[in-house]
This record gives sequence, structure tokens and C-alpha cells, in this order.
Amino acid sequence: MRLCFLVEEHYRHDGMPNEVIGQLTAWGHRVDVVRPGGSLLRMTEAVDAGAHDAWVLKTVSGGPGLTLLEAAAAAGMTTVNDARSIRGVRDKALAAAIGRGRGLPLPPTYAVACPELLREIPAAEYPLVVKPADGSSGRAVHLVSSPERLESMLPELAGEGMLIAQPYVPNSGTDIKVYGVGGELFATERCSPLHPDPSVRERRVPLSSEVAAIAAQVGAVYGLDLYGVDVLLGPDGPVVVDVNDFPSFRQVPDAAARVARAVLDLARAGASAPPPVTAPRPYALPLSIPAQVPAAAGEAV
Repeated sequence: MRLCFLVEEHYRHDGMPNEVIGQLTAWGHRVDVVRPGGSLLRMTEAVDAGAHDAWVLKTVSGGPGLTLLEAAAAAGMTTVNDARSIRGVRDKALAAAIGRGRGLPLPPTYAVACPELLREIPAAEYPLVVKPADGSSGRAVHLVSSPERLESMLPELAGEGMLIAQPYVPNSGTDIKVYGVGGELFATERCSPLHPDPSVRERRVPLSSEVAAIAAQVGAVYGLDLYGVDVLLGPDGPVVVDVNDFPSFRQVPDAAARVARAVLDLARAGASAPPPVTAPRPYALPLSIPAQVPAAAGEAV
């Protein structure tokens, strides 16, 4: 197969996706790598319809890669993930509206175009978590303890563009990160960006049926095939605090091979359209939770 990977400069030397590209090449597939942030793009000629079996995006939020992926999708190409689905999670304000409307356990979310408008949030909602609507990798996530603290932070928030704010969910200081790939779910525990602790290292943890059901629902709601979900175990149960497309898949066994297989499967099948945004409905658990590490990564595909 012939695949096109759109890789932002931020991930130029990152294990994900470079190890996936290496695995696909080792299996005999052709992979063309385009760096949309470091190239002059002739948009009228950038997408050669039919030249690739699938286009794969690994870029930062707000980067030019998504525009190119959407151009490929508009030309009828298979994209991983679905281009519309990626847009739906990279805009965290939009993701909150979609998720809450479909019954996901997300906190109430405010969105503002300038930080001064955060003053209108009632004091009873504090403490707040404030972050950029297009943020990623824990960048610029702030815990704002009070309206007074907000006033002192306004200059710092001024350059972050559109912001979202959510009431803080009390937790143990660690997040559960659930990765969805190839029809399977894997969970890790890691330090929260709001409670940095160098002694806490990311590690695989068992995945409860409750969190697994939520993670599976996230994939269905947003129409994602490769994704990550950040979950907090709050006093009232699990809460989804972030969703991202094509995450790092850290701690996932044989991650490069698993992701490579998933990309090939999606390329062969063609991208499925994301589900329409309709009224909430109950979800079964369509993904599996592996009990043990399966066959070695080097097996032929």
C-alpha cells in the first residue's frame, strides 16, 4: 500500500509516528512523509487523488496539517482519523458541546474569546481549570483558585487565543489515560499537569469496566479510530477532561505495530463517516481490553 503521513515539525524526531512509519516500511509498504509546517504547499496541487491509499495526520493542534488532511478528504481520500472527527476534538469548546450533548461525563464548560470575559463566571464555580481551546500535551493548563487569582493571571492568559474554563474536579493528582487502537483499549496512570510530581511515572494500570465503557463511548461519539482519553476519578465518578486524536500510545505494548496494523486496516476498509450528532443513546462496549500482550511486533501484515 502507499500511504501519506503528515508530520508536524514538533514530531519530526518523535517515536510516534516515526516508529510506525518504520514498521510500515519494513512490512513492504510505501510511506511518503509530508511536513506541512516546513514546506511551501501548493494547495491546488497538494492532493493527488488516488495516489495514496490513506492519509495519516500527526500534527499539533492549530497546525497546517489538518487543512491538508481535510483537502485530501474533500478529494475522496481515506484519512486516519476521519478529518471531520479530528476537527471535532481539536477544538475543545466544540468537543465539550458535542460530548455533553451525547451524554459523555464532561464537566460544564465555558468558552471565551478574551480572558477578561472569564470574570463573568460565578464565584461558586471556582476553582477553575483554564486552558487554550486548541491546546495539547498539557500546554498552558492553569488551576485558578479564585476570582482574585484570575485577575492576576489575565496578562498571562492574554496570548492564548480562545480559552475554555471548567470547574475543577477534585482528584488524587493522577489522570487515567486510555488509548484506543485497533479495537482495543489500554489504560495508563500518569501525573496530572495540574499536580506535577517528578516521582510519579506513567505506568500501565488495569482498566475498569466503567472507564472502559466511557472510553468506548468517546470513540463512538467523536468518530475516532486512533485516540486517547484523559479521565479523572472524581468524587462523583469518572470525568472526561480531554480527548485527542493520534496520541503517543506510551506504555501500549508493541505500540508501533498495533498502530501500523490499524492504519492498514483503515486504509483497506476506507474511512467510515463519524456518527451524526443526535440525542444521547446507550452504548455497548465494542472494544476489547487485552488480558495479556499478544504476538510480537515483527509479525508480517
